[in-house]
Amino acid sequence: MNTILYMVQKETLQVLRDKKMLIQIFVPPIVQLLILAQAMTFEVKHVDMVVVDGDRSPASMELVADFTSTGRFDVALATASTRLADEALLTREARMIVRIPEGFERDLRRGSSPTLQLIMDAEDGAAAGIVLGWAREVVGRYAASEGIRLAGGGANMPRGPSLTVVSRRLYNPEGKYLAYMAIGLLASLMTLIGILLTSQNIAREKEIGTLEQLNVTPITKRQFMLGKLIPFWLLGLIELSIGLVIIRFGFGIPFVGNVGLIYLAAAVYLVAALGLGLLVSTLSNTQQQAQFITFFVVVTFLFMGGIFTPVQSMPAWAQHVAEFNPIKHFAVILRGVLLKGATLSEIVRPLLAMLAFAIPAVGLSVLRYRKTA
Repeated sequence: MNTILYMVQKETLQVLRDKKMLIQIFVPPIVQLLILAQAMTFEVKHVDMVVVDGDRSPASMELVADFTSTGRFDVALATASTRLADEALLTREARMIVRIPEGFERDLRRGSSPTLQLIMDAEDGAAAGIVLGWAREVVGRYAASEGIRLAGGGANMPRGPSLTVVSRRLYNPEGKYLAYMAIGLLASLMTLIGILLTSQNIAREKEIGTLEQLNVTPITKRQFMLGKLIPFWLLGLIELSIGLVIIRFGFGIPFVGNVGLIYLAAAVYLVAALGLGLLVSTLSNTQQQAQFITFFVVVTFLFMGGIFTPVQSMPAWAQHVAEFNPIKHFAVILRGVLLKGATLSEIVRPLLAMLAFAIPAVGLSVLRYRKTA
């Protein structure tokens, strides 16, 4: 028993003396709890919408005001162009289009039955269902205030003219969650390859002593880093190919866009992920330290990257932080191209955002690695 107590005392003192380990034990869980508890939510709190008002009448403006007065809907764009409205949905500037036809007020006043069209971004089928329910609730209240019934509203609604709501789910007509989640998980698996494996690479070299042997060779820092990065970069692309085959043929999810754009985005994203992994590796002296740091980085990046919960549902501060998260932009490109058919011009912004992260990450890795003879 005394032997065990001495061992416990020895290990406790060893941990307490290691300030880096103490920080890794206590700081990451506290930070993750404070941040992720607020940022991770499946609740849809806010919806940006595009209004295509072909009537431009007091009645149509009142209907739009009913949407915004709920506090759940904001008008991101008001336009007469259906093309601009569709582009806003494709680029995630909005999640819903409210299309009010010409003659809307005239039909209401004459006792006719006008039709209102709601077009949803159903990429995330669960969120689209919630938004559609809210929208129908707003339209139902508007119809009641006008003394008309909402078509399909039930037998207790007043007889007479009705307001018909026609809804469309774009990009995921059946509202399946599998496509949304499977593509997001592919991004997370590539992240694990990029960060987890490379983060322990240099730390492992330090532990087994091979790093000192490499330091006395004429190899330059850039050559050393490229030699570390390229194999995992190729492995990441191979894993991407396997994942795409599984999603397409295993899950039966059709690809709408150009798969070549996915490989272009993956090539950039893997440089960002590998650069971050190498940076972690240069900051760590042991594989254990690298594992602690990697766990903190990967968990935080994944859960704040919009893979499991929509970024639009996060608080405003978390949405701003997510803009610096390369996983968020990679997931946007994957889903945008494969589910929505996004083109190169429509993914340029997230592509540049990943590149802006990749260059400093790799650059800092090179600077942090000190080659000593």
